[in-house]
Amino acid sequence: MARSYVREARRRGLGRRRERIGSIIERLATEHADAEIALRFRSDLELLVSVMLSAQTTDVNVNRVTPALFEKYHSAEDYLAVPVDELERDIYATGFFRQKAKAIRGTMRMLIEEFDGQVPGRLEDLVKLPGVARKTANVVAAELGHAQGVVVDTHVRRLSQRLGLTRNHDPVKIERDLQRIVSRADWARFPHLLIWHGRRVCDARRPRCEECVLEDLCPASRLR
Repeated sequence: MARSYVREARRRGLGRRRERIGSIIERLATEHADAEIALRFRSDLELLVSVMLSAQTTDVNVNRVTPALFEKYHSAEDYLAVPVDELERDIYATGFFRQKAKAIRGTMRMLIEEFDGQVPGRLEDLVKLPGVARKTANVVAAELGHAQGVVVDTHVRRLSQRLGLTRNHDPVKIERDLQRIVSRADWARFPHLLIWHGRRVCDARRPRCEECVLEDLCPASRLR
């Protein structure tokens, strides 16, 4: 499907990816001026924990859990000062609580031992942390102001394919495709724009093409 949309863009005379990406970003930035990370946090550490908890659940669900969690845990040491089953209970509602508690404790231990208790900003350091894969690391780095890649979640993958920006399905390959055409200055905000557009307009099952500001640039449009 993704491959056909890349070809379809050329068949419809929409131009190459590099020719369309500037207009895509400009229009989405106007349409979704409020696009930002949905997770709520007040510090670098809270950001890291929030993103780790968001795996396999919604941001809304994480935001229900973290206010009480962050009132209780203020530092990396705090997460190690309680029994693991207590931390599991505190994050139970986010799902996969045992794996997440183990990852959080491992991450906190490494932060203390190797990074003076601080969240590192470099991608290569972030991915060393237990339970922190490239997507999580990209989110954290971008929110810290050091975007070193493009976050690829389900919305970014789906919309990148529909817009004919990639013919790949693997998130790592999609990220590489996007890095080639998206200006580095837009690496942090571009995923947020796609995510919010996916939530508000480009629904997975019923995309509202008639309301879409990208309709004339989209090879997957149902209107033509």
